[in-house]
Amino acid sequence: MADSSDAPLTRPRLPTPLPVLRAISVIGIALSLFQLWAAGVQPLGLFYQRPIHLGFILVLCFLIHPAFGPYRPRGALGWAIDAVLIAASVVAGLWLPVNIDTISNQIFPRGIDVAVGVMIVLLVLEAARRAVGLGMTVIAAAFLIYAFAGRRGELPWLADWLPGILNHRGYSLDRLASQMTLGAEGIYGLPLGVAATFIFVFVLFGAVLEVTGAGKFFIDLAYATTGRQRGGPAKAAVVASAGMGSISGSAIANVVTTGAFTIPLMKRLGYRPAQAGGIEAAASTGGQIMPPLMGAGAFLMSEFTQVPYIDIVLVSIFPALLYFGAIYLMVHIAAVKLGMQGLPPEDLPRTRTVLAEGWHFLLPLIALVALLVAGYSPMRVGFYATLSIAAAAIGRALWVFAASGPTWAGLGALVRSGTMKTAEALELGARNAVTVSVACAVAGVIVGVVGLTGLGLKFSAMMLALSHGNLLIALILVVLASLVLGMGLPVTASYIVLIILVGPALHSEFGVPLLIAHLVVFWYSQDSNVTPPVALAGFAGAAIAGASPMETSVQAWKFAKGLYLIPLFMVYNPVIIEGGPIPLVIWNGLIAIAALVAFAAVLEGFLFAPLALWMRLALVPGVVAVFWSSVPVEAAGTALIVGLLALNWRSSRGRQPR
Repeated sequence: MADSSDAPLTRPRLPTPLPVLRAISVIGIALSLFQLWAAGVQPLGLFYQRPIHLGFILVLCFLIHPAFGPYRPRGALGWAIDAVLIAASVVAGLWLPVNIDTISNQIFPRGIDVAVGVMIVLLVLEAARRAVGLGMTVIAAAFLIYAFAGRRGELPWLADWLPGILNHRGYSLDRLASQMTLGAEGIYGLPLGVAATFIFVFVLFGAVLEVTGAGKFFIDLAYATTGRQRGGPAKAAVVASAGMGSISGSAIANVVTTGAFTIPLMKRLGYRPAQAGGIEAAASTGGQIMPPLMGAGAFLMSEFTQVPYIDIVLVSIFPALLYFGAIYLMVHIAAVKLGMQGLPPEDLPRTRTVLAEGWHFLLPLIALVALLVAGYSPMRVGFYATLSIAAAAIGRALWVFAASGPTWAGLGALVRSGTMKTAEALELGARNAVTVSVACAVAGVIVGVVGLTGLGLKFSAMMLALSHGNLLIALILVVLASLVLGMGLPVTASYIVLIILVGPALHSEFGVPLLIAHLVVFWYSQDSNVTPPVALAGFAGAAIAGASPMETSVQAWKFAKGLYLIPLFMVYNPVIIEGGPIPLVIWNGLIAIAALVAFAAVLEGFLFAPLALWMRLALVPGVVAVFWSSVPVEAAGTALIVGLLALNWRSSRGRQPR
């Protein structure tokens, strides 16, 4: 978070002045139109699109986030600072495109290029402080200092403080500035490239969906289909979060969007406030691993691994369903234990009515998947998907207009409303992209230093030494690293940093297949949303539920256990991702389901009926055996699980009144 103080609890955010709001709108709309043009009309080279995108993003960042935070007036000093930064951001966006011929034909960088490079790095660090949080800025600054810390670097005395394995030659300011801003290995590298192409256009797609009412449609559909069941609002939270999560691109945004409806209803039904907030946080976190969009992760993963985006989407479907299925089961068990019933039918929307009013929101999602399967690039798919949702909304509005008796006044109002919504969606898409683009830009600083100094290989050696070659210990180290990074970084940045540092070790030293290594790191990068002491989605759920943040975070951590177990299953049972003989794939799918059901039963002490302590203890080795890379051991563990759960079902039959 950008401000870790208690200011939000003691004073409200100051309103943004109207001229600033108008400037944000104009620049945001211009950025979205530029991105649509580059995505679907005239693709640009990387040294044109990435710098221009970054320039727009930096200007927006300094307009949206004042110099001294949102709780103090910007004042004359703040405006003086921000005016300089905004002007410098415009220069940063235009410098490389305007001077590309000169820069590409020179052997050594000019002094002016180095100066502008230093300025761009400082702009990115300051933007990260404002939009992402101080933690990201500190980490990136530490990497830059590390690049200088060598016998031939700008800070040779620091070499004496580095352990032997971390020592390197050191680099000059000219060399580092060139690495960061005059090539594709630093700020303008892969992370920002993905943000400036695939990610932005899908963030815009999500914004258009949100503005046209798709969020309400998904929530109403979830309530209509699950509301009558035991614990209906909690199950609706799980289903709605699966639908909304990958569209919003943020677990926290998902919590405040769907949680505003689901958490109060869960409390009314009988869930404790902390439990209601925890369920919503766990479900919202799952939205980031739910195809087809998966936040920004799938696009970055595709570029890092060179695996087609559609293949990543397809292999991610079953693990995501396992995650949501585990939460759904735990919600059901909690409802049964508390003796809950569903909501009365009169309090729920009818499925037929919801689909009749919002069926057009499903068309863009269908078109998106169809275009991906047809082999279109993700950027072009996002372009057409965005146009399709706009076309569907316009078609729906014209249908309602024609059915209600068309008039010229009504047509004028319809045009004005459509224009306003279009502008709102374009601005919202640009606003929503600021944080992820800034995070990707500052992640490029880290990636550039890692490539320059060879830190990735050194980190792999340290990881191998700490784990003594044991894969399970190595995975636990990844979890701990992701949790620490997640305290200061958003999910996307945490994934990039982790995969750069630990990905080579998992793949090369421990033999984990490349795609599975990326999936594991991406899943573990989500844990800061639900794992105490810093559980950002849990804190958002606590605010809505009126519960203790720490207690809510503990509940979120409990319900999100699939976030830790399912990646382990991918590692030890890779056929579930890589494929193989159909009987083996089916077998692995079934035992994964059995293990998660057993784990939920152990955690809750209940499935069909209360589980005795000896039965809970006996289920644990069965779950462990399912994760063993040996079919006979898996079969023994599965047999134990099925046998014990059958006993539990039989005891529940005996408890039923006759």
